[in-house]
Amino acid sequence: MSVTSVTSRRVELLRHRLDRFTKTLDGVGHGQVRALHRARVGARRLREIVPVLQLDSDDARKVTRGLRKIVEQLGVVRELDVLRITIEDLLRTRPSQAAALRRVGVAVEADRDVARAALFERMSVADLRRVATRLDRLAGGRPAPAGTARAWRWVVEARVARRASRLAKAIEGAGAVYLPERLHDVRIALKKLRYATELKEGEAGHLRTLKRAQDLLGRMHDLQVLIGRARQVQASLSPPDVRAWKQLDQLVGWLEDECRRLHATYVRIRAALIKTAEQLGAIPDRQRRGQAKGAPRARRAG
Repeated sequence: MSVTSVTSRRVELLRHRLDRFTKTLDGVGHGQVRALHRARVGARRLREIVPVLQLDSDDARKVTRGLRKIVEQLGVVRELDVLRITIEDLLRTRPSQAAALRRVGVAVEADRDVARAALFERMSVADLRRVATRLDRLAGGRPAPAGTARAWRWVVEARVARRASRLAKAIEGAGAVYLPERLHDVRIALKKLRYATELKEGEAGHLRTLKRAQDLLGRMHDLQVLIGRARQVQASLSPPDVRAWKQLDQLVGWLEDECRRLHATYVRIRAALIKTAEQLGAIPDRQRRGQAKGAPRARRAG
């Protein structure tokens, strides 16, 4: 890969992610649920590419910090949006649980309104644009220095390998038993590996495997969060309402059963997921030689 092609590839990856991120911002300002979700995913993808852009360490740290703040701030509202969507979907498919779902939905809607108001007090759309503009100014179109072709390959391979190793450890730590907290660790490791793998070419098959597992564990996580919300509502019933308590208890029981069903599916694809992590974690010999010759390592960013 020539210096020109490395620069072109780097700019293409960055430009694509910046464009997708900035296109969501008007929608975020108008409170659109899908736009907020896409902006958060876009910030995650931008954060993943920063360490391989070979920026000055101080610049990279500042941009990464800004992107992390965006992800965290949008995440509070996004989780409540997902809860709301999940409840709406279940109202259509589980009418027998409608009373309990509506009761939880009222509490979620109230919290969502508060979270949205707080979000725009702490962070404006202009703040989001400034982070993207800063990254564009620092890295967009900057020529690659001599030796960048080998360095670029090594940095991307090393980053993917590290993410793959973390996923393998998370899968091993979770085992085959239904343990929500450990499965949450697997989901986060999956997400990070997927975004890192997107920086490589020719990994469509692995990306499909990662996305399938991420979607599965994401659905399980959404139901687990809903279980927690239902229990909160159940504990806060005032005055005590035996009928409502029983309805909420039935909802929690069904949600727990559904989570275990999804976990059984995860266990069935677990072997394929481990294989994918092992394959992505194997750094080719040519990259190992590049490391030995002094190719720079990826800067860590979470």
